[in-house]
Amino acid sequence: MKIVIRKKVFVITAVLVGCFISGCGEGGGRGSKDLVPAIDLGTTIGSLVKMSWPESVRLEGYSLAVGLMGTGSGECPPDIRTYLGQHIQTQFPGRRLNIEKFISGSDTAVVLVDGIMPIVASRNENFDVRVSALDGTQTTSLEGGWLLGTELKSVGTFGITTKVVAEAKGTLYFEKVGRAKIDKRAGYVLAGGKVLDEYKIVLELYDLDFRMTNNIRNRLNELFGDGIAKVVLLGRVEVIVPAKYVEQKRRFISVMKATYLAQSTEIVNERIKIFIRKLAALQDADASETALEAIGNQSLIGLNTLLTVSNEQVRLRAARCMLNLGSDAGLMTLRQIALDVKSAYRIEALESITAGARRNDAARISRRLLRDDDFRVRLAAYEQLRKLGDISVTQELVGSNFYLEQISQTEQKAVFVSRSGQPRIALFGAPIRCSSGIFVRSEDGNITINAPSGQGYVSIIRKHPRRPGVVVQLRSSFELSDIIRTLCEKPVEEGKPGRGGLGVPYADVIAFLKLMCDKGAVKAEFLAGALPKIG
Repeated sequence: MKIVIRKKVFVITAVLVGCFISGCGEGGGRGSKDLVPAIDLGTTIGSLVKMSWPESVRLEGYSLAVGLMGTGSGECPPDIRTYLGQHIQTQFPGRRLNIEKFISGSDTAVVLVDGIMPIVASRNENFDVRVSALDGTQTTSLEGGWLLGTELKSVGTFGITTKVVAEAKGTLYFEKVGRAKIDKRAGYVLAGGKVLDEYKIVLELYDLDFRMTNNIRNRLNELFGDGIAKVVLLGRVEVIVPAKYVEQKRRFISVMKATYLAQSTEIVNERIKIFIRKLAALQDADASETALEAIGNQSLIGLNTLLTVSNEQVRLRAARCMLNLGSDAGLMTLRQIALDVKSAYRIEALESITAGARRNDAARISRRLLRDDDFRVRLAAYEQLRKLGDISVTQELVGSNFYLEQISQTEQKAVFVSRSGQPRIALFGAPIRCSSGIFVRSEDGNITINAPSGQGYVSIIRKHPRRPGVVVQLRSSFELSDIIRTLCEKPVEEGKPGRGGLGVPYADVIAFLKLMCDKGAVKAEFLAGALPKIG
């Protein structure tokens, strides 16, 4: 067996070396006609099947926003009212509610909930949803509200007996960072949607053939592991995304499409030679890279020859492909690109390392980049370390509402807040301390932070959201993390021990943090993440 393997490796090596000696260009050196295969490369799975998967499926549903302060209304079309009358009772098991009175009160509002389910969604995967008051109703504001559990279906299927594919619930978020005017009739629940089922990629053969159906299943299981592909009907194969591709679902689909069925030493050598030459010339670069990944470990020798070419994009693609194939040979190349301050591919290289390298290797490189001068790179390194669950990012849940994360390894002070996905505030260069002699008041006047010079603590004052005449005051240290906790932890119930907090919503605290940074009360850069991409 060992002799056979050596012969195969020798043949592949000889072919590839001959290819490059004969003048394979890089970065567009040779014309495309020189890259046309001399022989038929065979049949790919993508040419035999129609692939379908849930990609960016638009979902919607109707529900109630509760906890409003007299700004809601009970108006809604009769069919929605009938549905809610049946659905709401399921949200309060064991309790008997006067549903009609509950819906009709001014502290609740009937809302439309919509969102976009992720591509090839996994069970329990979260996504953002938008919550809007119904047109034509007297609801004036949803601020301060909570979205009750909502059933989500494909857009346009309300009232039809169709499958509920996701659910949503949670605290409403209203965008206030840098905005003079807020639309209080429409907000979001960040990461409030949850997928209920595991979704599969469906392969339907154009020609119903029993043997071909089984061949496709066997080939995919051979490449990606037993149980990945399953024949459910003649001409129909269902595929689940392998664990290694969970964060690269689109790439997995591309690799499947590029997978060849027929295998022989001669044809595999020819495929490698052609796609290595194309990748070196950046001709159909995406397709060439995924084709080499689909071929498997036999591509490694050819890919290795591209790690020393002058074109950085070629090196990146070759190294990424090698890492995805389980070879560490490309790790050093990706590391060099990620650390090169002049490279345009630093973040792409870092993300490729996290996706393909061993956890310890990826964490080591990301931790080093936490000290980079470019904040975008530091932010990307932090995001990768979060995915890896690395101890360099400490995390605590505040007010059962958002995560406070602290990264001490960075020298530059910065505050990052998310506005899509899991709500979180990240403090770079922790601990971050506020200046002494500060006075900051929120734009609506509801929150005030005051620490006169010489005072050994920070006074934090909040007007009660439901009782305007009531003002609550607590003390905090000068550490920003302690100020955030004091602002946002839930108030302690009367008669119970503990200090608690002022219960400030996430949207209000991140707008206030920006104000503190802008006014110099916190000597740190402020950065807000992107808003949800809905609508």
